[in-house]
Amino acid sequence: MPPAHAPAAPSAAGTIGGTLFALALVLALIFTLAWLARRIPGFSAARQGGLRVVTSLALGARERLLVVEVGSTQLLLASGPSGTRLLHTLEQPLPAPPPATTPAAPFARVLAQHFGKIS
Repeated sequence: MPPAHAPAAPSAAGTIGGTLFALALVLALIFTLAWLARRIPGFSAARQGGLRVVTSLALGARERLLVVEVGSTQLLLASGPSGTRLLHTLEQPLPAPPPATTPAAPFARVLAQHFGKIS
């Protein structure tokens, strides 16, 4: 004997709507937590651990020289596929580099001249 009242199957629109609502809720939660993490004092400093890359120089495709500042000490490090090694502890900190002004690429300069931005 069949049951008197069979449960109705969920509609496709209701399933998609619920999924989109859950996705929007998760994305809103992620953005809210990211916003709060930037606003909490000391959160980003604690995450960095007092390290700062002063300058770096690429030696090859996967090799770099780095000057890293730890507190008030600057270290010269070599980083590559085999790992990172300390090369030297700098006795005098490097002077702060002047802000770099990069000249416009030739194509960008020609394009700007074409549209009348540069005379």
